[in-house]
Amino acid sequence: MAINPSALLEFGNLAGVVACAMTAALVAGKRKLDWVGVAVLGCTAALGGGSARDVLLGHYPLAWVAKPGLLLLTTSAALSTILLARVVHRLPITFLVLDAIGLVAFTVIGCSVALALGHGTIIAIVSGLITGCVGGVLRDVLSGEVPLLFRREVYATVSLLTGGLYVGGLALGFNHDLVMLAAMAIGLAFRIAGVHQQWNVPTFDVGEGPKNERERVR
Repeated sequence: MAINPSALLEFGNLAGVVACAMTAALVAGKRKLDWVGVAVLGCTAALGGGSARDVLLGHYPLAWVAKPGLLLLTTSAALSTILLARVVHRLPITFLVLDAIGLVAFTVIGCSVALALGHGTIIAIVSGLITGCVGGVLRDVLSGEVPLLFRREVYATVSLLTGGLYVGGLALGFNHDLVMLAAMAIGLAFRIAGVHQQWNVPTFDVGEGPKNERERVR
């Protein structure tokens, strides 16, 4: 059975929207938010990246305005988590995979939008990064946490890798569908392997050197 790249990308997009909304709803639950907070946090996480991309690129209407069904799907996924919270907690691997699929799909979609608007390689890759990661940043900021994007997990790195492979492959003249499938597959594998192997990005830590130095002087 032949793989339909467009259908696969659409599936990845929808899977990512649902996964982002439900995981954000769990965060809202930990913060003891009401149902409005659950819905807002879920929609922000799932649709925030694409909205930020479209605003920055001047791409209108926004995706969820053009397709209101996305807003309905996101809200429904977030609110359903209130009833399914105990079940969702038992499926961490499933949501990890869905989130990873969403990340690479969001990234490719973001790159595609920028390229369709005539932007170059750098803007396209950054557009993919924004689409894939900004929703999570907004979720974490609204819930009072340090955004995952700024922590040690290989999250933004996966988005940059996926976007770089996709945009680079197209620039080299390779077949679009093959490039898209390869970029998504490699990005997905890298994300899952990174979580499984606990790969971390080096962090910047100045520590308390000056303070310790003063203490030694005393």
